[in-house]
Amino acid sequence: MTILPLAKDTIKVYKEQDVVLLRNRVKEHAVRIKMGLVNQTKLITAASELVRNMLRYGGGGEVLIEVISRGRDNGVRLSFKDKGPGIADIKKAMADGFSTGKSLGLGLPGTKRLVNEFDLKSEVGKGTTVTIIKWANG
Repeated sequence: MTILPLAKDTIKVYKEQDVVLLRNRVKEHAVRIKMGLVNQTKLITAASELVRNMLRYGGGGEVLIEVISRGRDNGVRLSFKDKGPGIADIKKAMADGFSTGKSLGLGLPGTKRLVNEFDLKSEVGKGTTVTIIKWANG
């Protein structure tokens, strides 16, 4: 079934204060499609992790927020795009417990578990794009 974008919003994220704006905007879109509180929390947590990675490792970038529809299902799709150094070993980055920082963050595998769909594309020297989808009823 085809996914149709119903609304779009782009947020540029280059400093810590932009994270709050992003979290608030993601929440607004989730509330608009009547996403339950648990799923909202999962989506916002995933978004927070990804945006902090984008700031820390990619030097900031852009987040596209879309309200999407697939048949009767509505969801929120977030695409995080940076022009940082890229991820040399995606398989390693997706392994539980892997961290290049000194944090105990969720990491990419933890983020993937919070959402319904997770896609990571990265090219060394060109940047990384992570796209996630959380369905309102999923």
